[in-house]
Order: sequence, then C-alpha cells, then structure tokens
Amino acid sequence: MDRWLGDGGMAIIAAIGGSFESYGVDGEDLGWVTGTFTPLELACNPHGAVQAGVHSVLLDAAMNFAINSALSGRDRTQATIEMTTELLRPAMRAKPYLLRGEVVRLTRQVAYAEATLTSDEGKLVSRATGTFLVHRDEPVQAD
Repeated sequence: MDRWLGDGGMAIIAAIGGSFESYGVDGEDLGWVTGTFTPLELACNPHGAVQAGVHSVLLDAAMNFAINSALSGRDRTQATIEMTTELLRPAMRAKPYLLRGEVVRLTRQVAYAEATLTSDEGKLVSRATGTFLVHRDEPVQAD
C-alpha cells in the first residue's frame, strides 16, 4: 500500500493538489486513510472555489484507499457502486484542507465507507458516503 501514498496511483489527485499521507487499520479491522488537499488552479472555477466534481474525485479516492488498506493479499475494490457527496462550505484555491477516508462496514463482496474534507480549523467542508464492490482474489482450485 505504501506505493499508493502521494497521488493514490491516480495522477489527477496530485494535479489538483491532493496527497495521501498515511493509512492503517483500526481495532475492528476497518481501514482508514488521511491526506491533504491544497487546491491548485486546475481544481477551481475562475473565482477560486473548488468545483463539486473535484470534491467527489478526492472523497471517492479516499474511500477506495481506506477500503483497500483493510483488505489483505490481492483483494481490492473493483468499482464504486453508489456515492453521495455533500458540499457544506466552499474550499478555496491555495488553502490547506485535511482529507480522511474510513471503512464503515466490510463484507465479502461489498464495502461501505465515508470520507470527509475539513479545513485546518476543523470545519467540515464536504463529505461523502459510498458503497463499493470488492474483488476477492480467490485461490485457484486444483481439479
């Protein structure tokens, strides 16, 4: 998983000003990830506010990373099934924000997660919840 720190394996994350910095698993075997977001011009409208789709990209990536940090071996998220994003206040160009993704529930085929973007003062800027398809790398059975 260390290789995904930074842009999470997606060049767009770094291009808009995001970076994943740490991840782990809590006492209930549920994954989490933290990162930062300092919006670059590419992420913003002409007035300097971050576009809603950019929030969604970051929050989706944070939830996927958190889920993958809870999975073992070659098991990985396969696809986002459903995602809801809420923008509560504007994120502005060049201001620092904190990003966090957490697994809420992990089953054999489906994972549920949430992610938040907060200001450096601790104010909630945006949040998302999502449902994700999990691919399990099943061992090959001999005939």
